Amino acid sequence: MSPHRVELVALSDANALAERAREEFLRSAAQAVAERGVFRVALSGGSTPKALYERLAASGARANFAAWRVFFGDERCVPPEHADSNFGMARNAWLSKTPVGAVYRVRGELRDANEAAREYEKDLEREFAPHAPRFDLVLLGLGVDGHTASLFPGTSAVRENQKLVVATHAPKLDAQRITFTVPLINAARCVMFLIAGGDKAPALRSVMQGQGDLPAGKIRPLDGKLLWLVDRGAAAGLVEDE
Repeated sequence: MSPHRVELVALSDANALAERAREEFLRSAAQAVAERGVFRVALSGGSTPKALYERLAASGARANFAAWRVFFGDERCVPPEHADSNFGMARNAWLSKTPVGAVYRVRGELRDANEAAREYEKDLEREFAPHAPRFDLVLLGLGVDGHTASLFPGTSAVRENQKLVVATHAPKLDAQRITFTVPLINAARCVMFLIAGGDKAPALRSVMQGQGDLPAGKIRPLDGKLLWLVDRGAAAGLVEDE
């Protein structure tokens, strides 16, 4: 396999960040559909991707949404109607407004988070069969502590190298989560981080400079592209604005 390719792009504000992310989504989708007939993407939660999802909802004929297969890189252990649900946010901003081919949500409402993780791993295996799961695009965020998806510093989930999906505990939040593992993310053709805010700048610098042992620093696609889309605050001191 060829080494992963890394690109860091700093954009002037939240609007520019969301628009560039939308263009990357549509470009990746068009290429995947042309080559394989389907576009498989994993979404992230949080506040930053919402503007991207709203723009995707308005993309209309530019996107062949019927060929899209949508998953989630992590989920909170809450029902889909809950305000903290990653699926719920994406559904309200985008998925309920466009005819997406298939949406696979994590059943975060299950009493047993491990069972929810096992179910989601089976969903992955069925969708990608007979091949090992390899997403065309995985969207990620970055926490101020260096976590990404629900891979938190010091947790066993960060070290998991056999399973595709695991249940984990977010120590600072005292909450259960379900998350993709590092090997599944690193199998993707493209991993795209979407990062906004000056509070993320220290973690981003640490990851980019290879300092510490942050979970986000373990994201290095084996044979794919690693794209960092960041706003001016997050990129402080790293690159010039585009």
